[in-house]
Order: sequence, then C-alpha cells, then structure tokens
Amino acid sequence: MAIVPSGFPVPAVHRARGLRLELLGPRHNEADHAAWTSSIEHIRATPGIAEGFNGQWPPATGMTLAENLADLVSHAERSAHGVDLAYTVVDELADEVVGCVYLKPARDPLSVQVLSWVSAARAELDGPLTQIVGDWLLADWPFTTVRYRRGPVSVTLRPA
Repeated sequence: MAIVPSGFPVPAVHRARGLRLELLGPRHNEADHAAWTSSIEHIRATPGIAEGFNGQWPPATGMTLAENLADLVSHAERSAHGVDLAYTVVDELADEVVGCVYLKPARDPLSVQVLSWVSAARAELDGPLTQIVGDWLLADWPFTTVRYRRGPVSVTLRPA
C-alpha cells in the first residue's frame, strides 16, 4: 500500500525555521553516518525510536560507511516506490545533517506514522522538528491524521 494517494507529488525538499528536510538518499551517506553514529545512545533513548524500529535501529555497534550506504539506498528505493518516506534534516546555516524523519503508513487511510531523531549535539531541535513536521504534513500533504510516535504512545495531530 502506498503511503500517499496516486498522483500526489511527494515533496523532495521542505524548508522551515532554518531546517531543510530533503528525501534521504545515497548522497547523504557520510553526513548521515557522522550524525547518527555520534549519537547512538541519544537516538536510542529518543521517544518512539525503539518502538518504531523494533529495537533494531540504530545498531548499538554502529555500521560501516558501506553498510550505511546500503541502508540509504534502501530508503531511497522505498521512497521512490511510495512504500514509506525518509527525510534527512539539515541545519541550513551550518549545512550539517542533524537528524532524520521517517513517514510510515498508518492503519487508517490518509493517516501517517512519524518517527524522528536529532543528533545529541542538536537535542534542542527535537521539539521544534516535531512541530515543523506536524505542521507541514497537515498543511501540505493529503493526510487527515498525523501520529507522531513518542514512546509507547503517539501524539495525534489533526488539521485545525
């Protein structure tokens, strides 16, 4: 099942409040790898990540650059086929990868399950990123419900 209806143009980039979200792919390999491998414990402690990835990501022992590249190729292929979507989060001022956002299909039609993380060095961006992504998905996407995974519960957002 596709995450969005046929014909909906999935945005490749979104800019808000100094952050740039762009579809995750192989070109992000080194920056993505540096961001998450420097923050494994922090990411694993981020509400929703352990549950959303069944405790499998990020791997406690890390990955090689080659393994990370294979993972990013997989994300890009799933995004291209509309199975799920992954966006890298870039601080535009520093031109630095600071996190990721994952959009996964939810059980209900036109609903989406969202997971995100930021690096330990940019932990202050967690709340603002949640707000940016929630606002964007409700304003510009065809979703009627956004479920942002926050630990064992989801924060449910609906259009105002």
